[in-house]
Amino acid sequence: MIEFFSTIIEHFSDPRKRVFLGYLFLSIFIALFWLQKKKNLSFKNALIYIFNKRIIFSKSSQSDFKIFFINRIFLIFVSPLLITQLAIATIIYHYLHSISWLEFGMFVQTQKFVIVTTFTTFIFVLDDFSKFIIHRWMHQWPILWSLHKVHHSATTLTPLTIYRTHPLEGIIFTLRGSFTQGISISSFVFFFGNNVDLYTVIGVNVFVFSFNVAGANLRHSHIGIRYWRWLEYIIISPAQHQLHHSVAEKHYDKNFGATLAIWDWIFGSLNHSEDTDKLILGVTENEPLETHGLYNLYVIPLIDIFQIMSIKRNALFNYCGNKTKKQ
Repeated sequence: MIEFFSTIIEHFSDPRKRVFLGYLFLSIFIALFWLQKKKNLSFKNALIYIFNKRIIFSKSSQSDFKIFFINRIFLIFVSPLLITQLAIATIIYHYLHSISWLEFGMFVQTQKFVIVTTFTTFIFVLDDFSKFIIHRWMHQWPILWSLHKVHHSATTLTPLTIYRTHPLEGIIFTLRGSFTQGISISSFVFFFGNNVDLYTVIGVNVFVFSFNVAGANLRHSHIGIRYWRWLEYIIISPAQHQLHHSVAEKHYDKNFGATLAIWDWIFGSLNHSEDTDKLILGVTENEPLETHGLYNLYVIPLIDIFQIMSIKRNALFNYCGNKTKKQ
């Protein structure tokens, strides 16, 4: 119980977490400024708009809160069983030593500032690109969509919607993070030797900090802040991510990016922001209330995966049977 409550408190007190209270307050400030300048709302009406009771107390939001707490319990027991970034880093580090034409510390003379800057940029870009790829697969592969559909079943968005994920999806993204960090740390330690220290690793948080300070929590909200068109080729705006949650067919499979919009631009899935005031969110236009029930959020995805695997297994058996008969 102590570990559980410590985990909950950590999410709101640790600046490395998206829902750190400081970031939430900054997001409110940004939303207030935007609503007054762009929507011409008074300060009072802007506050009422932000703390919309219909959204905060909706069935969808209530499910977000429940999933947040339940998944924290689940991860307490599962996390020790997952492969860690240290294990991955160790394996890659030893593999690099086995390559004859590579030499440990071959760039050890590089200036510290260059190493920190390069490492920070490398791990940020790799981490963001891996998020984009996994997210894209989540929409394209039926088995993964069965899990990711839990996140998209949200009909209202709050900062806690980011935690509205099936536990199995959470495991996938945890492993993704372990691999990206393991690859980055082991590679840089091998090439730059002892110059890669705590300060180098801490430097990575500069991008994360900047992203969160800039109102990252507004991506999962009803505040449809739009960026300049040229900037939305580079960074995903809150409105762009809200379009990603839209039920409109024209928004399907658009804006997969976590932070950078560059990947969507390159792979043809970029959709510039639009007015989100009348946006309908969810998987289907008339999302039934039972969609937000825990059975539908935790059990139905597993049933869907079992059915998909059964269909594929039967198709494989039929194919093999027909091929045997022809022979």
